[in-house]
Amino acid sequence: MLRGGDHAGRTILLGVAKKIQPRHMPTRLIDTRLISTSCDLMLGTGSTMPTFSDHFSTALPYDRYLANGTEEQQRRWMQVYDIAQLDATQQQLVAGFQREMKILIHSGIWCGDCVEQCPLIQRIAEANSAKIDLRFVERQMSRELAEELRINGGSRVPVVQFFSEDGLWCATTGDRTLNRYRALALKRLGPSCPTGILPPEKSEVEATLADWLNEVERVQLMLRLTPRLREKYQD
Repeated sequence: MLRGGDHAGRTILLGVAKKIQPRHMPTRLIDTRLISTSCDLMLGTGSTMPTFSDHFSTALPYDRYLANGTEEQQRRWMQVYDIAQLDATQQQLVAGFQREMKILIHSGIWCGDCVEQCPLIQRIAEANSAKIDLRFVERQMSRELAEELRINGGSRVPVVQFFSEDGLWCATTGDRTLNRYRALALKRLGPSCPTGILPPEKSEVEATLADWLNEVERVQLMLRLTPRLREKYQD
């Protein structure tokens, strides 16, 4: 799929190629397919570039992702998961989602912010697994995130991307919700990435869970109301 400006860029490059063609070479001998392929490579639109489907198909569901961690890392994630619970109203809300949506989380199983937020998103996803497909991609500590995923110039995780059922980007958010930032500000802790060794307060978990649910619901409503999908499903 071409990104904004790619078609214009290809047109310019084709025009330049024709201008620099030797005068004795007939126009019909220009292999525009070769030029187009070169344009694709220069613009990053060639078939060799990873697609959303490539990334999502290789990402892991929650249980398989968590299994890659050490016993201690798994313990930290599970203690937050056990605290996090959707109430009856929240469960009813998520169960009523009509549109399929895909959520891709760029996470670090070692990262305290991921420990204290990703299990909450899993709780939301499992409340309607038929409509919410949640996957995780590990961000190695030694590697930087892609530039378009960096927050405030840094490779901060989690970064959560939302996509439609057919892989169209809807939203990106991270690295902490408002209530998560409020809790950290109140504690006046210095580390930029908490350890997650101790479980967060239940009230903090509930507030942060509500933050993430609001974002998931916002994207769900985006998909529910978009004319493209309403026409498809005649609703």
